[in-house]
Amino acid sequence: MQTSPIQRTRLAARFGAVCSAAVIIGLSGCVETPPTRLDQTPADHSIGPLETPVVVDSNIGTCFARDTTPAVIETVTEQIMVQPAVVRSDGSVEQPAAFRTVTRQRILRERREVEFETPCGHVQTPEFIASVQRALVARGYYRGTITGAIDTRTVSAIERFQTDQNDVHTGVLTLKTARSLGLVALPRDQL
Repeated sequence: MQTSPIQRTRLAARFGAVCSAAVIIGLSGCVETPPTRLDQTPADHSIGPLETPVVVDSNIGTCFARDTTPAVIETVTEQIMVQPAVVRSDGSVEQPAAFRTVTRQRILRERREVEFETPCGHVQTPEFIASVQRALVARGYYRGTITGAIDTRTVSAIERFQTDQNDVHTGVLTLKTARSLGLVALPRDQL
């Protein structure tokens, strides 16, 4: 598949963001933090872009992650009549109509920062990522070799799967995505 320089730049930026998130998530798994619940998070505590994600429950390995979803922009090009055609009385055109091309962009979905639960770094081993890739292959989203690493193909496949599942489509593995793929058990209250 041929990619344009803009697509390669976007993929490289997305891959860099995923790698950064994986490093941050991986570091959070090394810190012993008492489990907290979402409704018990102090009001003044916020997760900044460079802060370590808050551990939700270290026993099952869920953490928070933060990512920015891209804006969806539509480019519309249309012809606008500047001057109507001049038509003679016999119906022949003396002077054709004059048009100008106008191109404008419209934002369909704003760029936004989202926060979501994700498996912690110590859970995302190469074996786990290989299982993610195999689950995406079985569902027709991934067409690469099983490497056990989060590469651009894996990120794209995760994002396509998330879009179809109405999950945040960031390309970062969310807990909801992992559960939808059958890789993380559902809590008893959701069975």
